Amino acid sequence: MSIQDFILTVRREYTGKPLDEASVHRDPFQQLELWLKEAIESQVLEPNALILATASAQGITSIRAVLLRGFDRRGLVFYTNYASRKAKEIAENPRVSGLLFWPELNRQVRIEGVAERTTDEESDAYFRTRPRESQIAAWISHQSEVIESRRALEEAFAKAEESFRGNEVPRPPFWGGYRLVPTSFEFWQGRENRLHDRILYLKDGPTWEIKRLAP
Repeated sequence: MSIQDFILTVRREYTGKPLDEASVHRDPFQQLELWLKEAIESQVLEPNALILATASAQGITSIRAVLLRGFDRRGLVFYTNYASRKAKEIAENPRVSGLLFWPELNRQVRIEGVAERTTDEESDAYFRTRPRESQIAAWISHQSEVIESRRALEEAFAKAEESFRGNEVPRPPFWGGYRLVPTSFEFWQGRENRLHDRILYLKDGPTWEIKRLAP
């Protein structure tokens, strides 16, 4: 079978626990915490992988995976280089979308909202939890820029490693966090016969309005 034939014909039946307006938490952050907990307990690979979509001021879109490193009722937090493509696009257009996808559970969560920088204190606190090698890598990676070679990257890392030897690695001023402040959540549960459950939360002042969407 060719790749094209496989893509055309591959399919599987989705199954999952019912998801309805009466059973979900009224607070989408509590529902997100529940699903993340179940994804972790199910040993999903990279349960905190967040697919992040951004767009430039001209509407040119880009997408990549980042790691969700925390959340509360203020929003979902991830970290990156402030000179990266995603950061430049957020500066031009703070409207972003995120996706958590757990195929093992036939589940996904879509989040739409606005990205804003975390405080320096928050970024410093997270940076201190990173492995030392990751801290050093943050200093030498000019994220999204064209580089000469892998060897040049490794040589820059070795040089930085030597320069920080015996000292704590501080957070680079060009590296830190963003908080995705949601205006909507959609929880998707795969169901039989493609009659999937889709529960939408829409921000309505201090509360959330809950609606069901057609699959």
